[in-house]
Amino acid sequence: MSWEKEEDHHQDTKTPRKDLSKDEERVATLIVDAAIKVHRALGPGLLESAYEACLAHELKQRGLTVETQVPVPIRYEGLMLDGGFRLDMLVDGIAIIELKALEKVLPIHDAQLLTYLKLSGRRLGFLLNFNVPVMKNGISRFVL
Repeated sequence: MSWEKEEDHHQDTKTPRKDLSKDEERVATLIVDAAIKVHRALGPGLLESAYEACLAHELKQRGLTVETQVPVPIRYEGLMLDGGFRLDMLVDGIAIIELKALEKVLPIHDAQLLTYLKLSGRRLGFLLNFNVPVMKNGISRFVL
């Protein structure tokens, strides 16, 4: 299954762009706007749980459904196994948000979100790192 990090699309001509539906784009826009609003209010330096609670509230205020700490089973040889994986947030059943409050996001964090997208059968995901001076630098959007 091919994937791309949206911000890198212009550099990667080998991976075709996967267009999102209008509903997916609407949800994506609301997620980015809400994350920026929460970051402006709280700033960096808090625990992920604080950002999760505030972002969930903000997304609900915008009319979206938000589930937090959603279990993701592993499908293996016809079995559904509980590997202990949890999505930080699932928004409108469409987008996965993985929250971080780290000094630096590493490739393993990208891989974590991509694995969650694959296991859940979703196409749209965001890795949001709130431990940045400007939130736009902490937003990574992924599309499968």
